[in-house]
Amino acid sequence: MKTWVYIDHFNGEVVPASWEALGVGKSFGPVSALVFGKGVDAVAQAAFEFGADEVIVADDAALADFRAEAFAATLTALAAASAPDLILLPTTTRTRELSAMSAIDLNTGVLVDVTVLEDNGGQILATRPVYEGKLLEKTVCAAKPQFVTLRARAFPKPAREAGRSGALSKAAAQTAALTSVEGYTASESSVNLADASVVIAGGRGVSNNPSLGLDEKATAEKGFQIVGELASVLGGAVGATRAVVDAGFIPYAHQVGQTGKVVSPDLYIGVGVSGAIQHIVGMRTAKLIVAVNKDAEAPIFKVARYGVVGDLFQVLPALTEAFKKKLGK
Repeated sequence: MKTWVYIDHFNGEVVPASWEALGVGKSFGPVSALVFGKGVDAVAQAAFEFGADEVIVADDAALADFRAEAFAATLTALAAASAPDLILLPTTTRTRELSAMSAIDLNTGVLVDVTVLEDNGGQILATRPVYEGKLLEKTVCAAKPQFVTLRARAFPKPAREAGRSGALSKAAAQTAALTSVEGYTASESSVNLADASVVIAGGRGVSNNPSLGLDEKATAEKGFQIVGELASVLGGAVGATRAVVDAGFIPYAHQVGQTGKVVSPDLYIGVGVSGAIQHIVGMRTAKLIVAVNKDAEAPIFKVARYGVVGDLFQVLPALTEAFKKKLGK
C-alpha cells in the first residue's frame, strides 16, 4: 500500500498528532511524509527521525502561511501524479479543510476523526465515533486515494531516532489562491488541549461557592486558579465546559466538548463538571476519568472511573499538595 502522511505544522512547530499519524502509516509499510511551507528543513528532518522513509517537500514563500487553496492544490497535484492509496492526516482545523478540498478535486472521500485503522485487503477499514460518541462506526472509503484524519492521542507516538535519514524529494508548490494572509495574532498559545496527556477541566461548579463571600465571577477566578495550580503540578492543561466559557469566566480556547475540542488524555479530572452529554462527547475517550463534584447524583460520575463527592475548593488544594509531595515538587 502506498501511504502518505501529511505533517501539519504552524511556523515549524509540528502538531504532535502528525507523528502519531506517521506511526500508523508505518504499520502499513513504507511511508512518505508530506511537508509544505517555507523554510521547513527542520520539519523534514524530524519526519525522517520519526520514521518516514521518504519526505516530499514543497518549500515556497507562497506556502509560508496556511491558505487552503494553495495547500490543497499542491496536495491534489502531487496525488494526481503519484496515485497514493492512502493519505493520513492528524485531525485539526487546517487538515479538515485541506483534506476536504483536495478530496473534492480528486473525486474521493474523507474519513474524519478516526480512532482505529485496519487494512482490509488494500482497503482501509476505519472506526470512528458517531452520534456524539455514543456509538462507534466501521466504514470504508470506496475511492482512492483514501483520505483519513486521525484523532489526536488515539494512536501511539513512534520513538524518535536522532540522525535518521531517507530519500528527500522536492515538489512544486501550486501558488494560485484567491486569498492572502495580511497578518495574524496568536492567542492562548499555551493552551494545547488536544495534545495534552493530562486535562483538568472546570465546570459551573468553579463559580458556585457562597461560603467564599465572593460574586460569581470572582469565585470563578479563584476556582480556575485552583484548577490551574493542579494542572501545573501534573504538567497538564486547563479545560472548561461551555457553560463557564459562555459566562465569560475563561476563553473559548479551553472549551472541551461537542462545540469545543475533543481530547483523549491519559488523565482527565472534571472539577465541578455536571456531565452534560455535550461535554462528555469531548472527553469520554480519556484513558482515566476522575470526577470531583458536590452533587453525588451528577451524571459525570456515570462515566468516571473514580469519583470524589466534595467541595472542589477543599478537595483540589489537598490533591495539589499530595501530588507535589509525591512528585517531589
